[in-house]
Amino acid sequence: MIRRIVLALILALGLAGGGGAFAQPSAKAAVDAAKAQGVVGEQGDGYLGFVGGATDASVKAAVDEINAGRSKAYQDIAARTGVTPAAAGEATALQLAARLPSGYYFRPLGGSWTKK
Repeated sequence: MIRRIVLALILALGLAGGGGAFAQPSAKAAVDAAKAQGVVGEQGDGYLGFVGGATDASVKAAVDEINAGRSKAYQDIAARTGVTPAAAGEATALQLAARLPSGYYFRPLGGSWTKK
């Protein structure tokens, strides 16, 4: 069941490219740069978060745009697979965490930010 959910999420989100399938290229580029700088990281719920708190408005807008796309994808996957959107997000987070490059940040559910 989890493998089916993950496969559906990979296709829906375009995770091979970082989960920015619903975002404008400029939003994906801004988030990719912020991830490389350690400002933005992946979270255990499948959404992006801010590692060190506040950041500039353009990065916040890019994160919001990508997170909105992910939310829609998680809802769509949940409707097709019979799981909750939260479970879909958590399954995605596991896949994203496994593929994070060294030096990037991840925050597991209930945990704190960790640099890979």
